[in-house]
Amino acid sequence: MAVDLKTLMARHARPGRIGWIGLRPARLQPVVAVESAEASEAGLVGDHYVSGGKRAVTLLQGEHLAVIAALAGLPEVDPAQLRRNVVVHGLNLAAVRHHPLRLGSALIRISGPCAPCSRMETVLGPGGYNAMRGHGGYYAEVLEPGRLALGDAVVPQAHETAERNA
Repeated sequence: MAVDLKTLMARHARPGRIGWIGLRPARLQPVVAVESAEASEAGLVGDHYVSGGKRAVTLLQGEHLAVIAALAGLPEVDPAQLRRNVVVHGLNLAAVRHHPLRLGSALIRISGPCAPCSRMETVLGPGGYNAMRGHGGYYAEVLEPGRLALGDAVVPQAHETAERNA
């Protein structure tokens, strides 16, 4: 039985989960890992970069941490080094771009990819910028404020709706 492309693109193996949350208290200051955060329309409360709009929250694909480390020639990479807000495991963030996504109790929409910054050369060493290219994560807008915590589910809105109707 043939399945149309729209159905295939809406199908995910399982929900993702939040594996790490970080707040940047001030420009150029170390990122602080936290167990939970409040997402407002401006961004995560306590993060210095609260711009709102399409760049309110930054996310990183957890599975890309090992790739970034390998490409930078490092044994591992700490998510705090990469200066994103949320690390998501188990759900392909590229596959949910432009679609509503439940992140804890907040509702977000991934708007676009985050480019690495030149500081990655210092943080990860020579080649750090290129190690991040294509793996730098995504920026997102907050559609509905809410709370997110370590271990919370990350669920595409279409998936969530389908589960409620099942």
